[in-house]
Amino acid sequence: MGENSSGLQADPAMRRVQDADLARARAGDDAAFARLVGPLRQELHGHCYRMLGSSHDADDALQDALLRAWRGLARFEGRGSLRSWLYTVATRTCLDLADSRGKRALPVDLGPSSERAVLDAAPLTEVAWLGPYPDQGLADGRAVPEARYEQRESVELAFVAALQHLPGNQRAALLLFDVLGFSAAEIASMMGTSATSVNSALARARRLVTEKIPSMSQQQALRKIGDTKVQRLVAAFAAALEHGDIGALVPLLTEDVTWSMPPLATWYQGLAAVTDFAVQVPMTRCPSWRSLRTSANGQPAVAFYIGGDATGSHAAWSITVFAFRDARICQIVSFLGPDHFPAFALPASLP
Repeated sequence: MGENSSGLQADPAMRRVQDADLARARAGDDAAFARLVGPLRQELHGHCYRMLGSSHDADDALQDALLRAWRGLARFEGRGSLRSWLYTVATRTCLDLADSRGKRALPVDLGPSSERAVLDAAPLTEVAWLGPYPDQGLADGRAVPEARYEQRESVELAFVAALQHLPGNQRAALLLFDVLGFSAAEIASMMGTSATSVNSALARARRLVTEKIPSMSQQQALRKIGDTKVQRLVAAFAAALEHGDIGALVPLLTEDVTWSMPPLATWYQGLAAVTDFAVQVPMTRCPSWRSLRTSANGQPAVAFYIGGDATGSHAAWSITVFAFRDARICQIVSFLGPDHFPAFALPASLP
């Protein structure tokens, strides 16, 4: 990787400042350490999310990784960039955490879809569910020119869900090489293995991920549709749900649309099943809806709130993420629960 891609070696004057902060940090100055890692926190957090499939787990992993880095700073010899070293620490931390917490799943990973609305579905608490990712701080484009995936592509739900099917070493190799642009030799050093092993893991990971993700990423689909039309589609979906208007909802959806709601294991596929669910549950059994627009996983999203009636307070209900194909909604994933809202800086209720 080039010097500029380290994020900490922009010019000689900046390098002198960073070297001085590094010396202070090694001497125990935590403020100097915070200045060094501050510019890298967001991208490191994104890496932890890709590895673990949960924003909450990414919080824990990043905190643990930075603590390990602070305590082990004397071992950083300066031969490579501090960024590379921090990614080494973060990747190993994520692998440790993944071993203890297991792989994350979506309802589509667990069993067949339901053809009719299930009215008594209960949360499946023993499953480690994939969670949504607040992408407000995520940069556009590729981290480096040689990266295979755009940064927003690399947090899309389909991509992160596919990663969960990989062993930890393959997941790490794919992310470090295809998303972050590290070389096989650098990754081998990070992982304590050989470049040959890295290349082998990378080839296997690419095959599986390619099988599981759509040929067109959501970033490509969104650009093809155009932002104005996408925003109209999202607004129309939210309005149809709030007004209980199934006639307005159906034209927004593809024939093979899916709707899932982790932590519920039940999910629906196809226009008939999704329509039946929409009519039977959110449009009939949920008295009043309100919504706020947001984005998650590089995709348009809506934060939905539910209330007892139109005039009362509405409580946080779901972060609903949309995928598009041919100017229609082809996937709806509603992440249920108010615990998702703080990460998106969204209120717990609407008046």
